[in-house]
Amino acid sequence: MNHWIIAPVVLPALLAPLIAYVMRYDITLQRVASITGAVLLCAIAFGLFMLSADGSVHVYRLGHWPAPFGIVLVLDRLSALLILLTSVLGLIVVIHSAASGWDQRGRHFHALMQFQLMGICGAFLTGDAFNLFVLFEILLIASYALTIHGGGKARLKAGLQYVIMNLAGSSLFLIALGTIYATTGTLNIADLSLKVREIPVEEAGLVRVAAMLLMIVFGVKAALFPVQFWLPGTYAMAPAPVAALFAIMTKVGAYAILRMHTIVFGPDAAPIGSLSQDWLMPAALITIAVGAIGVMGARRLMPLIAFSVLGSTATLMLAISGFSPHTTATALYYLVHSTFAAAAMFLIADLLLSRREGGDLLKAVPATVQNGFIAALFFAGAIAIAGMPPLSGFLGKLLVLDALRFADYAWLVWAVVLAGSLLTIVGFVRAGSVLFWKSTSAELMPPEEDTPEEVTPPANRIGPALAAPSVASLACLALLTVFAGPVMRHMESTAAQLYDPGDYVAAVLEDQHDTKKLKEEEH
Repeated sequence: MNHWIIAPVVLPALLAPLIAYVMRYDITLQRVASITGAVLLCAIAFGLFMLSADGSVHVYRLGHWPAPFGIVLVLDRLSALLILLTSVLGLIVVIHSAASGWDQRGRHFHALMQFQLMGICGAFLTGDAFNLFVLFEILLIASYALTIHGGGKARLKAGLQYVIMNLAGSSLFLIALGTIYATTGTLNIADLSLKVREIPVEEAGLVRVAAMLLMIVFGVKAALFPVQFWLPGTYAMAPAPVAALFAIMTKVGAYAILRMHTIVFGPDAAPIGSLSQDWLMPAALITIAVGAIGVMGARRLMPLIAFSVLGSTATLMLAISGFSPHTTATALYYLVHSTFAAAAMFLIADLLLSRREGGDLLKAVPATVQNGFIAALFFAGAIAIAGMPPLSGFLGKLLVLDALRFADYAWLVWAVVLAGSLLTIVGFVRAGSVLFWKSTSAELMPPEEDTPEEVTPPANRIGPALAAPSVASLACLALLTVFAGPVMRHMESTAAQLYDPGDYVAAVLEDQHDTKKLKEEEH
């Protein structure tokens, strides 16, 4: 076994308690340890990405217990890609948090951030459905605390809504897992792939129920209609660096749908058929519409960005709903784009709002320090998340629309995506004109009751350390555009591996197959 596979889980798991207990009174030491850990995680993730680039599947068996009896971690192209994405985003967020001083506005910020990275990386690596539930809970517990970091009545209210929604989702998750285990006798993903396909269609009622329960659970995590309402409130009220890290949180739900509803409940599984696609596509289309309308109706900057993230996530889920190698390849490209675009917008918003007298209220106020520089960053982030050329959002949406041109109701898909993009563009143009071009010395409106209770620090210039994370996020989008060809080729290979799970199943169940062979030879 290659022990580096478990490193993305072990490294932050060991670092978090050290930061929380040994370095709790020294913020400088916490920052050094957290940034160093994030750099090491990036290096490990890149090594694992290169290890899986040839299409091989690597399995780490905890305690050397063979599957399906023991917990396994599985590294393939998909998990390696998402761990690399998570580690790069984590490094960007940690640097911004330290440079902006967000890590001093509450307790244990860096420790919680490490626990969050541990849970996300573990969720992407696990090959067991119950272990996926456990890691979901780890990352959610950390995210609960990060959501209310810095305090405030409005932030606590948004955090409570977030907790309630995810607790309900976790309860459904347990019910779904219990149903699956009662039906198949296993929760190992590779073993489930075989067991589900052995069940006769006429006896697969409970399997279909479990599959749809899991779809609902992952839909909650991905903020799909009709359970999408927690995302705008939570992301708008969360600290900006936390909201930037949450850009990868909804992708955990998208990943879980990709993994479970291709390998286990794929279209080739007779008991399930096209059931997943039939429900996922309409939900994604409605969520795109909700996000676009929310952008147009937003009167504050942070809710506007949150609704745009909702629409972007729904576009990703729309691509996933095609459940084919081609549509999934485009979904993976758009997944990487949407993660960096959302993170960039939240970080840029933090640069602006920490220097703007009126907070995030979309009302003309005196120009901020370095107004032109922040405006340029905002413009770049806005065209990326809205899907305008020349950045990767335009290519991503074009690829998604092209991949779904033969889908049922393709005309509706095109109409909703294009109309949603237009409304998003109009919303950001309106916001940008108010924030940067309609400067005035008029009196500010009194803050509304749901405004986060924070004191705006005195205006100061943006140094290189503070500007670097936002610029780096935009640079990733530019690189994604320039190298779109090689990136798409890798995404196509990743999608092909996902829809041909033979190597995945064989690698995970290798010990089991060897045992069966020995028994057969003995007889």
